[in-house]
Amino acid sequence: WDIESGKLIRTLEGHAGSVNAVALTSDGRGAVSASDDRTFKVWDIESGKLIRTLEGHADSVNAVALTADGRRAVSASSDRTLKVWDIESGKLIRTLGGHAGGIYAIALTADGRGAVSASSDKTLNSGTSRAAN
Repeated sequence: WDIESGKLIRTLEGHAGSVNAVALTSDGRGAVSASDDRTFKVWDIESGKLIRTLEGHADSVNAVALTADGRRAVSASSDRTLKVWDIESGKLIRTLGGHAGGIYAIALTADGRGAVSASSDKTLNSGTSRAAN
């Protein structure tokens, strides 16, 4: 969207389920989207091109956050896990557990090393994710 004019610039299509969340890279050129189709996708916003689809969750992906440098993403899922990804390669770096319910929100610290997750189990979990490493 063009915020000033209110005009739609581009529609990005490719998910097989509802899109639950989106995060933009700090330069505004890239985005990642989280979906009920158990994937999250990496997009080039300027061209509208799908760069890659990342798979690994066993249930809906509800939220996603990017490190400030845009190199890592953390996805949050109804499968009760967070997954840390290398955006450039699409490689899964690690899986974080600890919630008894689905995870619906994720926030990263400014340095990308810490995360706070919010779950249907009525808790927030926090810790060092090492997402920036």
